[in-house]
Amino acid sequence: MPLDHFVTLGRSGLRVSPLCLGTMTFGEEWGWGASVEDSVELLEAYIDRGGNFIDTANMYTKGHSEAIIGDAFAEGGALAGRRDSVVIATKFMGNLHPGDPNGGGAGRKAVIRQCEESLRRLRTDHIDLYWAHFWDRTTPIDELMQTLDDLVRQGKVRYIGFSDHPAWVCVKAQYEAQLRNWTPLVALQIEYSLLQRTVEADLMPMARELNLGVTPWSPLRAGILTGKYRRDDRPEVGTTRVAENSKFLNEHTYTIVDELVAIAERHGCSPAQVALQWVQSRAGVTSTIIGVRSMKHLEDNLGALEVQLTDEEVASLDELSAPTLPFPSEFLDGVRTAIHGGTTINGESRDPWPLGPEGDDDRW
Repeated sequence: MPLDHFVTLGRSGLRVSPLCLGTMTFGEEWGWGASVEDSVELLEAYIDRGGNFIDTANMYTKGHSEAIIGDAFAEGGALAGRRDSVVIATKFMGNLHPGDPNGGGAGRKAVIRQCEESLRRLRTDHIDLYWAHFWDRTTPIDELMQTLDDLVRQGKVRYIGFSDHPAWVCVKAQYEAQLRNWTPLVALQIEYSLLQRTVEADLMPMARELNLGVTPWSPLRAGILTGKYRRDDRPEVGTTRVAENSKFLNEHTYTIVDELVAIAERHGCSPAQVALQWVQSRAGVTSTIIGVRSMKHLEDNLGALEVQLTDEEVASLDELSAPTLPFPSEFLDGVRTAIHGGTTINGESRDPWPLGPEGDDDRW
């Protein structure tokens, strides 16, 4: 699938590329990002390859990420005149004003202020997709949804989505919007990778049921799934974002990486491309967010769209990375036989299962 084979985002008419360019790496304020010049070069290369979906946030590199994007599309910038051909998504919630309790969060005062500040940094009159970056437990959900609806009606925002919210909060927000005729959510941004599959318990089924387009972040788990982290061969301490004592650097991870390397060798591609293709092929995923700091990394990530995994390879990765899901996921999966009664439903056949605690099944 080429980068310019666009897909609609959730239950909307917004067309986006299957890989989204994440720009948390734009700017060096956090100590590990790309320079302004390199960031603009990455932005140009992505767009020239056919990409149209750019993801940022007000808090990324203390606002500099948004400013780099805004300057690139403004008059005199490297991408001047191309603003309307791309989808710019940004997020609010992060407080850029230390000491000010209303400098961030989901309250009406805070959201309106954050939107105006992002519009100024992006040097645009509208935000194509406005994400609530994470859950603000202190703000009523109806206050947030009404505020976002006001921004849409004012023309400052086109579409809205939630990032890193519990499933029940997303559902409550969506039903508030439907009940009150406010702008609904169209997308969900969550961490999703071979090392983070617990979202399959509630968030992914919820997104599919509500028709929310999913845009996974950290599909390579900060580079751990690229193949450069092996049992006896790791990058030099301090040269990457991954801590030496990361909980992800364990035998479980190395087993998955071994399989990624083996599959990559068969396909003549990189382990990162295999890991990205696995995420992008998951049911419900619309556009996977890639975060890169060099042209080499960008080209490699975009190459994932050309990889076609076999059913056997996907099954192998599924098995090796299978997560332990919270109750009642495993229990409900087991008791499907009690519901089916040994019959075939939707093509699925189950043997009869003894009902009641007197049976031999340890689920009781």
